[in-house]
Amino acid sequence: MGQSFFEDNHNATIVRVLLVFLVSIFLLHSTDAGIGANYGTIADNLPPPPEVLSLCQEHNITSIRIFDPNPSILEALSKGYRKISVLIGVVNQDIPAIANDPNTAKSWVQTNILRYKKLNVKYIAVGNEITPSDAAIAPSVAPAMQNIQAAVTAAGLSKKIKVSTALSTAVLGNSYPPSAGQFKPEFVPSFITPIVKFLTLTRAPLLVNVYPYFAYISDPVNIKLDYALFTSSTAVVVDGEYRYYNLFTAIVDAFYAALEKVDGGDLRLVVSETGWPSDGGIATSVENAKTYNQNLVKFVKKGTPRRAGKGIETYIFDLIDENQKSPELEKHWGLFLSNKQPKYPITIDGI
Repeated sequence: MGQSFFEDNHNATIVRVLLVFLVSIFLLHSTDAGIGANYGTIADNLPPPPEVLSLCQEHNITSIRIFDPNPSILEALSKGYRKISVLIGVVNQDIPAIANDPNTAKSWVQTNILRYKKLNVKYIAVGNEITPSDAAIAPSVAPAMQNIQAAVTAAGLSKKIKVSTALSTAVLGNSYPPSAGQFKPEFVPSFITPIVKFLTLTRAPLLVNVYPYFAYISDPVNIKLDYALFTSSTAVVVDGEYRYYNLFTAIVDAFYAALEKVDGGDLRLVVSETGWPSDGGIATSVENAKTYNQNLVKFVKKGTPRRAGKGIETYIFDLIDENQKSPELEKHWGLFLSNKQPKYPITIDGI
């Protein structure tokens, strides 16, 4: 006997609901992955911010990171570029004052966020690559994060803006194999633990700067170029049940393993810097930079062995070459030249 009209419609409804659920899950995960870019400004030949932001839109770069609250960039973002989200940095030297005075934090948020009515801020990074060796600043990082968070909350923006800090691999005491990843023990009690507790409480991600290039040139005998450039066809590192074909995901998973050891296993990582230089040093070429960054775009969608299927929000360093940086190597990380021409063909999937 055939199905009744009611049964047909009931089953169709179930299918529609299931499809909607699956699409929503896909969208939830897909928004975690994608490529943004660092907008560095240590140069005297950069195009004006509106032209740079237009370049971003043209190439589907929908999220940028700026290292300081540059007024001209923020003004341009708030006037016609609201679809581009921004990760704004609190410069390292401002952190102690913000940590010591909640009113200084309020003033920072007022001056650099609230005054721009249509600014699309996604994250505030309180400091970049600070370690406890920065004795004058490190103790203030977590308190400054708390004060900035309080100011963001008071402004009614806590659901929209997440407060974090950007760490480098210098905080890791071990990263090989990735499952053995751990923070330097002397960094944990006074520096790492307060940051992890804050991020867990606020459900914000930890920002990490991941540079396979520097790992490669520090040990080219044991680290092969294809492993650093995402081009190895076989697993280079087998770590229990996990197999690693590239150094990028191995470093990210070392951070995840380290977080698990300090009760931060539920935190999400955002890669706030990564890239490959096209000139100025060992293994630098336009071809290698293209290979790294284009493969990066593909791999961030897949997640890591420890977080398979969970895309990695990632910001390429750098958007445009910065001709006033030193040494020479630091001038050649851009996706684009100062004349706004792509340094090489690359397809970007925006965040």
